[in-house]
Amino acid sequence: MLLINAKIYSMDIDPIDNGYLWIDGEKIGELGEMSRLSRTDDDTVDLQGKRIYPGFIDAHTHLGMFEDGLTFEGDDGNEETDPITPQLRAVDAVNPMDRCFSEALDAGVTTVVTGPGSANAIAGQMLAMKTSGRRIDDMILREPAAIKFALGENPKSVYHGKNQMPSTRMATAAVIREQLTKARRYQQEKRNALENSEEFDCPEYDAKCEALLPLLEKKISAHFHAHRADDIFTAIRIAKEFDIDYVIVHGTEGHLIPLELKEEHASVLAGPILCDRSKPELKQLTPKNPGILADAGIETAIITDHPVIPIQYLPICAALAVREGMTEQQALRAITTIPARICGLGRRVGALKPGMDADFSVFEQNPLQLTAKPIMVYCNGKRVR
Repeated sequence: MLLINAKIYSMDIDPIDNGYLWIDGEKIGELGEMSRLSRTDDDTVDLQGKRIYPGFIDAHTHLGMFEDGLTFEGDDGNEETDPITPQLRAVDAVNPMDRCFSEALDAGVTTVVTGPGSANAIAGQMLAMKTSGRRIDDMILREPAAIKFALGENPKSVYHGKNQMPSTRMATAAVIREQLTKARRYQQEKRNALENSEEFDCPEYDAKCEALLPLLEKKISAHFHAHRADDIFTAIRIAKEFDIDYVIVHGTEGHLIPLELKEEHASVLAGPILCDRSKPELKQLTPKNPGILADAGIETAIITDHPVIPIQYLPICAALAVREGMTEQQALRAITTIPARICGLGRRVGALKPGMDADFSVFEQNPLQLTAKPIMVYCNGKRVR
């Protein structure tokens, strides 16, 4: 398929005022100025000046795990029976038939990272997936995409109600350290057995430790749920102690500590910002946060935390960030290239360039305007809207 006479915002190069985009199967084949177009295609669409953007990416959601319109029957995002559950896989909980997938596509959101909630200190394995499909196995981009950790009020509240550890911030950090230490020892025992099977036995299989090996080997990152500044610093402290890569999820008080976050080269999945201050640790919530972080040179993505903010309002969250100080370029990158890079998806999604997945939307106006809605949405080279 060939799209012509379009303004193309590839997010990888400067916008092309009058360009073409050629789709080769599920991938982007070519793009460039119309003056350089030399190919033809039987399936050609003249966009007459309309805009093309990469498919939007929400880097932190619970899409398909807390189902729309249901309570307990559709809530599969928190296993509140054990504070340490790294062996849980989001892929086993997602229901792609949930209508919120359709609403995501309606807004041009073609990729999300989803996973367990923040009830547990170590909650489980995150999943990066496309929002178009019927069978989750066919929608996977990266699995596992990260290990979800949680600090602050959520694990405290859940386990205080059960009268068990962790009921304090100290205990939350302690149980995380304990499990990471066990996993590191398990890793060494496996390594010893592999290198010298005559002297060392392979340790008995441990699902929790096994799930943490990709994290310890730096194949994936830790996604730390942290709102308050002190919880953010606890996440950084633990990550340094165990030499693991990390991302701060939410980072609500990040605007209070931008210099420190910059010094630590932290990345932040910022949000939700279009919500109320529903608990004490959100008292410093401000929609200025993403802009302050981005201006400080901190790699910042914008998230909805769906269903906290419904997934289809991701572009509106980006627009709100612009109203409160972000530039339009920063905001567009915060829902395309930056979340792709933070979540290890940058080779496939987040920009429009040859060889990448053909995920994109066509707009008649700036997608950060309240009234904007895509008139075409493509995922893996197929029109889905």
